[in-house]
Amino acid sequence: MLVPMRAILEAADKYDYAQGAFNVNAVCQAKAVINVHEMFRSPAILQGADLANGFMGGRTDFMNATLEDKKKGAKNIADAVKKYGTDSAIPIALHLDHGKNFDSCVAAIEGGYTSVMIDGSHLPFDENVELTREVVKYAHERGVSVEGELGVLAGVEDHVFSANSTYTNPASAIEFFRKTGVDALAISYGTMHGANKGKNAVIRKEIAIAIKETMRHEGIEGYLVSHGSSTVPQYIVEEINGLGGELVNTYGIDVNQLIEAGHCGINKINVDTDIRLAVTRNMKELFAREKALQNSASIGAIYELLEKNKAAFDPRVFLPPIMDTVMFGNIPDDDVARICKCVEDGVKEVVGTLIVKFGSYGKAPKVELTTLDEMADRYKKAGI
Repeated sequence: MLVPMRAILEAADKYDYAQGAFNVNAVCQAKAVINVHEMFRSPAILQGADLANGFMGGRTDFMNATLEDKKKGAKNIADAVKKYGTDSAIPIALHLDHGKNFDSCVAAIEGGYTSVMIDGSHLPFDENVELTREVVKYAHERGVSVEGELGVLAGVEDHVFSANSTYTNPASAIEFFRKTGVDALAISYGTMHGANKGKNAVIRKEIAIAIKETMRHEGIEGYLVSHGSSTVPQYIVEEINGLGGELVNTYGIDVNQLIEAGHCGINKINVDTDIRLAVTRNMKELFAREKALQNSASIGAIYELLEKNKAAFDPRVFLPPIMDTVMFGNIPDDDVARICKCVEDGVKEVVGTLIVKFGSYGKAPKVELTTLDEMADRYKKAGI
């Protein structure tokens, strides 16, 4: 069943575990994320990044995606989640990751998302509050949850660029929750976007603790989010390089730090890079193991892109030859089916591991199954 993200985060907060949130860029990825959460009886948060919507709308140069591209892609991702999740026994939220502006959030909501993030972290505090509040008003009237961001994460992920980080000020976080009515807040506490977080990166869990403790004292209901939290499993990096990849300085956040953060006020942990790595490795393995596929009429072009871009690991670099499959889930032949299995297996490997480590397995029955209309009534009664 599709639910607002707030319902899932309420359970994570109440029962003291972290909820993983996993980015998808293809129909088969959405299918795999839902299936593996069902297997572990875990609630699920699937995320489509703002520019992932552009890619799913058919814009292979997604960095230049238009609003129209994003509208098409948001509907394609939502249609996939509804196909595999509407009749599911687990609660599922579809969340917009790093919504760039108000129009991007509206596009996602109209497409079928049950939660959106508006990223105003690059703006002065008052402007961030104003933008976030505008999105909250629009979304809450429709029962849709909203995540904001305060503080700046270093690193690179889609359109999120920063050479330096600015840690979130706990006092500002409290003020932000009060002024915006936002459901969740992404904080900067030492994580970093992308796959190059630096070896031995350390997160400052005391920032999350300070915010959460103050929220409890002040009676503020809200949830904290950890962005830039991929663990970048070194065994996968080594396997990619062993298959001809050229990944360097590729390190993530120690998963044990994230597990601890989940007990220190962090309710949602975003993961994207790990999935990209596992999917890319699986595709490289397939072509190395079955060389005849390198000349396949339908997927040979994927092999060529893998060979041409040895330092890349984002599947969106390699999958444009099968965009109909990416966008709509159509599988025209056995070779494309093989690629889809690579993608699904990579997703399940990463997501299944983190469901267990973060502690959300078996928690699906803990989530209150709330519809968007019911949540809209809750927001209205609460005046937010």
